[in-house]
Amino acid sequence: MSWDLDRLTEAITDAVMARLGEAPRSLCGCHQLAEGWCPDAMRPLVARGASRFGLEATASHAGLASLIDHTLLKPEATEEQIRKLCSEAAEFRFATVCIQPTWVRLAARLLSGTGVGVCTVAGFPLGANTAEVKAYEARRAVFDGAAEVDMVINIGALKSRDYRTVEEDVRGVVRACHEGGALTKVILETALLTREEKIKASTLAAAAGADFVKTATGFGPGGATVEDVALMREVVGETIGVKAAGGVRDRATAEEMVKAGANRIGASAGIRIVQEAQEGR
Repeated sequence: MSWDLDRLTEAITDAVMARLGEAPRSLCGCHQLAEGWCPDAMRPLVARGASRFGLEATASHAGLASLIDHTLLKPEATEEQIRKLCSEAAEFRFATVCIQPTWVRLAARLLSGTGVGVCTVAGFPLGANTAEVKAYEARRAVFDGAAEVDMVINIGALKSRDYRTVEEDVRGVVRACHEGGALTKVILETALLTREEKIKASTLAAAAGADFVKTATGFGPGGATVEDVALMREVVGETIGVKAAGGVRDRATAEEMVKAGANRIGASAGIRIVQEAQEGR
């Protein structure tokens, strides 16, 4: 049976919500199965099944550092600060530096050969650019040396229940990144979303081929919570990553996020987090 995207999204969401202990709103149209267990609706999620990578909450400081995107996204950041950020990332062996697109080329040059990647952003921080603009931002960033691009979902389209636009928006950035061998993380800005919207957004990002879903920009009304990370992990399964970002400022919080299912942490306080781990605090 042929499904249009909106019906498929509704069915998948009902199935996920049923798995999370919430009743679906209706029976599926193809199998007439109760409880949201339509196999056609679940197939896109089941097909993505694989073991997730990551560390337990008792990770060593070196292991914890390898999960951190060392972040400086302030608009007033200077070249000197970006150079310092890159030096710190190389010293502490963070996963990446996460910076604005204008600094990607410099950071890629400074971090060449260190094993630390360059992460940047697209459609940031509001997510309200057109899909074509976001895809171009991503393609240009990868050309300049970015290994990862964190894009902001089209929040207005999601809240308008225009799921086709949301998925195509993500898919365009995913395609641009994957063509250049880079990863895509999809920022949901969870503080602006209802529980159902978080489930839908995570489902759509996974269906569009994203490599990670991410909680927040750090510029919105709230950041990562353990509950949101756990929900996102439950929805996307074991295939793709979950990045906790926004308000992660110490080791205890970082480890709570990892325990909840995050396998990447976005933080401007990365050094503090690692030093606390080194000191056993």
